[in-house]
Amino acid sequence: MAFAQVIGLVAAFLTTIAVVPQAIKTFKTRSAKDLSLKMLLAVTAGVFCWLIYGLMINDFPLIAANIVTFCLYLALLYFRLTYK
Repeated sequence: MAFAQVIGLVAAFLTTIAVVPQAIKTFKTRSAKDLSLKMLLAVTAGVFCWLIYGLMINDFPLIAANIVTFCLYLALLYFRLTYK
């Protein structure tokens, strides 16, 4: 495995894992009132674009990380829209 791909995997892991505590907290407390809907929409759209880009260039770290991150942000969006 090339060094650049290792760096990509580490970056992908760190940026993906960063959203997990927020998703867990939101799910446990059933409260998403402090999450900005505009921020969630922007980040989710950005992650989706990164996923499409990763697919276009066939880059495994981008694809894997952004699939997971996209799902996590979709969950946060769902929580934000349903937990009032």
